[in-house]
Amino acid sequence: MSSFANTNPLLEYRFQVPFDRIHAAHVEPAIQTLLQDARNRLERIASDPAPRTWANTMAALDELTERLDYAMSIVRHLESAATYPELREAYNAIQPAVSEFYASIPLHDGLWKAVKNYASTPEAQSLTGARRRFLRKTLDSFRRHGADLPPKSKRRLQEIEIALAEATTKYSQNVLDSTNAFELVITEPERLAGLPASAREAARESAKSKGVAGWRFTLQQPSYTSLMTYLDDASLRERCYRAHVTRATEQERDNRALVARILELRREQAALLGFRHFADFALEDRMAKTGERALRFLEDLKARTVSRFHAENEELLAFRRSLEGPAAPPLQPWDTAYYAEKLRQKRYGFDEEELRPYFPAPKVMEGMFSIFCRLFDIRLEEKPGVPSWDPQATYYEIYDAPSGEFLGGFHADLYPRENKRDGAWMDSLITGVLRGGRLEPHLGLICGNLTPPVGAKPALLTHHEVETVFHEFGHLLHHCLSRVEIRSLAGTNVAWDFVELPSQILENWCWEREALDAFAIHFATGEPIPAELFEKMRRARIFRAANAQMRQLGFGIVDLLLHTVYSPEKDGDVISYSRRILEEFSPTPLPPEHAMLASFSHLFSNPLGYAAGYYSYKWAEVLDADAFTRFAREGLFNPAVGREFRRQILERGDSEDPAELFRSFMGRDPDMTALLRRLGLDQ
Repeated sequence: MSSFANTNPLLEYRFQVPFDRIHAAHVEPAIQTLLQDARNRLERIASDPAPRTWANTMAALDELTERLDYAMSIVRHLESAATYPELREAYNAIQPAVSEFYASIPLHDGLWKAVKNYASTPEAQSLTGARRRFLRKTLDSFRRHGADLPPKSKRRLQEIEIALAEATTKYSQNVLDSTNAFELVITEPERLAGLPASAREAARESAKSKGVAGWRFTLQQPSYTSLMTYLDDASLRERCYRAHVTRATEQERDNRALVARILELRREQAALLGFRHFADFALEDRMAKTGERALRFLEDLKARTVSRFHAENEELLAFRRSLEGPAAPPLQPWDTAYYAEKLRQKRYGFDEEELRPYFPAPKVMEGMFSIFCRLFDIRLEEKPGVPSWDPQATYYEIYDAPSGEFLGGFHADLYPRENKRDGAWMDSLITGVLRGGRLEPHLGLICGNLTPPVGAKPALLTHHEVETVFHEFGHLLHHCLSRVEIRSLAGTNVAWDFVELPSQILENWCWEREALDAFAIHFATGEPIPAELFEKMRRARIFRAANAQMRQLGFGIVDLLLHTVYSPEKDGDVISYSRRILEEFSPTPLPPEHAMLASFSHLFSNPLGYAAGYYSYKWAEVLDADAFTRFAREGLFNPAVGREFRRQILERGDSEDPAELFRSFMGRDPDMTALLRRLGLDQ
């Protein structure tokens, strides 16, 4: 392998990834080589004649796929953030074999025997801490994934894994292609009425980039959000809304059949493994444990929210009729954000666009780094000249402030491109571990689709986009500050209903005056946010909070119902079924063609992902609202509290049960009251 590594950068396991040298032609030969290497390693572990020890069994298992994981994470990331036809073709070509191999690990009889034999040794019986947890979780995971099944069922499980990988990859690619296929070009300036200058400038730049006259709008964020929130022309809002909720339903990119197929495969997978439904399979090792418990959690929040939800929507219709007369028609889905913004401006005298000049992206990043370096006792440096996948991306390194120890590095890629999937995300490229008391550094990345810079101006962000940056940086710190000796338990490799705690809690600093003063500086004048504007922003925080909560609850409940009780024979077409459920959580009736499920990437762009786990956002929101009360009480920048959060949460990964980690920081179990109070729903 070493001679090939000289010519194929995907075979170089190095901290600074040579993104500038990786091409589509490298993917298939490198992954095939690494797959064979991993197969050989697996066989060596299984057939090792020496007595079973931690080193030759559990440590070897933890390192089994390290090289393959590294190369696949690079390829997967490039396909997400810098794709092109040849890369997509190569990625699709390797997916089946890679999925088959990963699915085969817990089904390998010799390996399963080796793990069980080790578990019966005196050494295993005396394990403590993270090692004991890793052994127990490995035994549980192997059983959950079919280690004790007969050969025929094992073969079928592997077939399902391959089919799921292929179907979910195709789903994700269809969403990207469908999103990129739509554009709205406006050539008459009068039709832009209502749009703020920032949205007009961005649309003008988008048109120029395509060589067309006028103003160009797309279904990518933030273009779509600005248009739906501010554009006076209801017919154009309707056109964009209908395009958005029917993404990936066009004949050549139709995900509807894929959704049904993915759900069918998940049902069969869960049944083969002895679970009542896929939700119980997915949640067994998470904090919620069962689909029913997760559903009860969401239904409880719904019951506490629904009356305020209806009141907010009656109020919004009354507001429209106060503007347009009692005969004004009921609100349509493409009207809600538009009239809500007008009501918010009237009630609070607050327009979020007023905040944009105070959030230049470079200053936001600098201030965010300053806040959390101070709080978590770390130091961060930008390192120019490090190869990345796009000129927009920037590379940074993180150090422990007291000791100077190198903890990790990360790339940040914040703005939209057509070769980049929608949304915002964090991912890991290298998960470092503690070896002999020395930390091997981590490598990660954060990506977004934020408002890009226009002309000579810096990128001016909305407050919501600032929250998004803080959120993804929270995930990144969870990865880069990890200090765990076992790779499989390090960083963000935690229960999915716990993983959002470190990300969501950082958003709280975006609402605090003391924190905002570190970065919310007017790009032209250098002035901080005026006190009056800040107070308006704070008062408007809970505006239509019940609607925002119900939207998330709707996504979580439809997800759980699809993965617990939905049956095509009993409930019919899955798109229609989901629309009926989501309508209960929508402020307006949904149109018959509404097919949001066809572009719900959280659920269907990954064999597991957030499937049966979308509730995690709300679950972790309870954790983050509660945990933040300690910072609010003891000091936003209290270094003792910050160090404790770093030590008890950020450094610990999955080395202990997440409920215990939360208790170690808060001294008690979570309390839902803090979230309801934050949303103004505690009355």
